[in-house]
Amino acid sequence: MPELPEVETIRRGLAPILEGRKIEKVELRRPDLRFPLPQGFARRLQGRRIVHIGRRAKYLLVETAGKAGKEAGGPILVMHLGMTGSFRFEGAVEMTPADGRYFEGKKKSEHDHVVFHLSGDTRLIFNDARRFGFMDIAEAGRLSEHPLFAHLGVEPTGNALTPQFLAARLAGRRAPLKAALMDQRLVAGLGNIYVCEALWRAKLSPRRGAGSLVRKDGRPTQRLEALVEAIRAVIAEAIAAGGSSLRDYVQANGTVGRFQESFAVYDRQGEPCPRTTCSGTVARITQSGRSTFYCPLCQR
Repeated sequence: MPELPEVETIRRGLAPILEGRKIEKVELRRPDLRFPLPQGFARRLQGRRIVHIGRRAKYLLVETAGKAGKEAGGPILVMHLGMTGSFRFEGAVEMTPADGRYFEGKKKSEHDHVVFHLSGDTRLIFNDARRFGFMDIAEAGRLSEHPLFAHLGVEPTGNALTPQFLAARLAGRRAPLKAALMDQRLVAGLGNIYVCEALWRAKLSPRRGAGSLVRKDGRPTQRLEALVEAIRAVIAEAIAAGGSSLRDYVQANGTVGRFQESFAVYDRQGEPCPRTTCSGTVARITQSGRSTFYCPLCQR
């Protein structure tokens, strides 16, 4: 499933093409994706001009213009890619998924479920073979009240993620550190891949109790400070590399991401720990039903 860096990469690819265009027609080739599409979905979007493509956690946000030509205030299209969701452009702007090392062939048109007909003879097509993705509509100015966003934590890319912030929320928690970081109510958008990579960089075991990184007086330990720095660095580097392409994910222009070529531990079970001062071997364990990759020797 695409994580924050992949969604941010797609956002950056879509924005220069979509912003400023008018949604002339929304073609629904089925009434549902993972969930039923909201009532009046097409009608509420048709005729609206796209003013901004944003992101919150792993969600893409298409902000539209309000009535009477107002710059903003229209409905916000919320999109989640699920496991296999992707976009391609057709018409005046043609971008199609390209074959690559981490992408298995072209997308099949039978899985084209939603088509946005845009001004300038351009179509944006949402393809989702497994239909785990979904779309919804939120009201402008009330996004934080929407059920999908009401309980989300801070963004790992913003200034709100600090050692002090995490210390206040991890204090006294006995849950494994990895499970705590995967809690979207704490840090929104962090997923399995990048938590594994950040923990390796910070030399922290995913099994460690989350509260062990907080001093008795509530201040963050140096290890927690290192963890925050590692999270920021991993996310930034992944975005710069276009995300990670393991199976279906491709960027908006059809090319694959490259951060998987820099993985230290994720999906590297049985390989030597890449830290030059460590003689350990990358191991795999299961936590909360998800695979965790780490080095038992240098991650404590």
